[in-house]
Amino acid sequence: MVEELEGWEQTLTAGPLLLIAAAAIAALLVLIIKLKMHAFVALIVISFLTAVAAGIPFGAVVPVMLDGFGGTLASVALLVGLGAMLGRLLETSGGAQVLAEKLISIFGEKRAPLALGVASLLFGFPIFFDAGLVVMLPVVFAVARRLGGSVLLYALPSVGAFSVMHVFLPPHPGPVTASTFFEANVGLVLLVGLVAALPAWYLSSYLFSKVMGRRIDLPVPSILGEAEAVQNPPKTGTVVLILLLPMLLIFLNTGLSTLLKSGAIPEGVGEQAWFQLLVSLGATPVALTISLLVAALLVGKARGVSGSAIEKTFESALGPVCSVILITGAGGMFGGVLRSSGIGDALADVLTDLGIPIILAGFIIAVIMRVAQGSATVALTTAAGLIAPAVMAAELGGLQVAALVIAVAAGSVALSHVNDSGFWLVGRFLEMDVRTTFRTWTVLETIIAVVGFLIAAAVYGLAGLL
Repeated sequence: MVEELEGWEQTLTAGPLLLIAAAAIAALLVLIIKLKMHAFVALIVISFLTAVAAGIPFGAVVPVMLDGFGGTLASVALLVGLGAMLGRLLETSGGAQVLAEKLISIFGEKRAPLALGVASLLFGFPIFFDAGLVVMLPVVFAVARRLGGSVLLYALPSVGAFSVMHVFLPPHPGPVTASTFFEANVGLVLLVGLVAALPAWYLSSYLFSKVMGRRIDLPVPSILGEAEAVQNPPKTGTVVLILLLPMLLIFLNTGLSTLLKSGAIPEGVGEQAWFQLLVSLGATPVALTISLLVAALLVGKARGVSGSAIEKTFESALGPVCSVILITGAGGMFGGVLRSSGIGDALADVLTDLGIPIILAGFIIAVIMRVAQGSATVALTTAAGLIAPAVMAAELGGLQVAALVIAVAAGSVALSHVNDSGFWLVGRFLEMDVRTTFRTWTVLETIIAVVGFLIAAAVYGLAGLL
């Protein structure tokens, strides 16, 4: 991404630049919240006006915007698109239901909420939050009808599982976007994300569901009807293999690269073709592509599904994620303008003078943006764009940068309320009123944010001591 414009130097001081940034963010919120402008369009408009106000030469404004947009999409679009196709294929094959039923048989009926949560954690790796809800909630409702009790006891572990996976783990757009801004190693982000996601889920969803299940006797909703059976669904082992394959490949890339940098593997070995091939296979886009092809064979062709049907399944997955991809790219555009104009550097200098740690600043900015306008994607991209210059200037280690990604991602989901689509999505599916949704979903999301940040901060601090 372009960060310095050749032949142009910023003459404004930190004060005016930060006022421009504050005005830009305020205007962005007004456009999205008050005027109901689509976030994609609003980000384009504000990016242009911010670049002009910051004094970027008119001839360079559009190139700076396009560079920020394209640089973000170069990685985000691939990962989000491939992840959506993989999730959609598993969704239509009946893999979620098979996995849930198997885990219930293993854990037993008394631990059915735990089984549903574990199934959602596994299935939530490639599938997006809203798609995961549609897939798993019919299964959750069926289990709740069979076993009795408040539906919250069964639904919250599943809903929270999809949320933590969507928040913390690639290939979901939030952590992928922050990784792009901070130039983070995706494998390390995946590792730190898992360390944060599992405790966050256990506290915010599993234990919390026991408390709310006793306090609120919510009947099983009828909105989704009964879970539809899929003919000839894949075996449980096949589903687990497909879900774990991309993670194993990505860890292969990260592990070999780390061993090479640490000196455990001689540099000569690192230059050999076989070593470079293994590292390339673990690159996230390649790992997801391989996993997608394996899934097409194992849950598609092997089950007698035609090639044209698989192609239509892939095509149906891309439409719903286009908005996410474009908003993410526009957020990258805004972040590129902030960096090229020097606003990001000015904020980094002020944070340094105030003594606020980068990781805390990123979390706080993300929380403020989340509360103000609702979109986790906009909150994350804005916060990441603002602190990216400070991250680059700090020359942090790979593990610290990965922890920063998770911290900002955590802030982007805190305090979900009426301006968040997820608030209404969960409330409608579970047929809860607004007050009950605040008591359940809003609290659950906030616990995820706080626990995720504390774990990320701990990893950041420990990595700094090593």
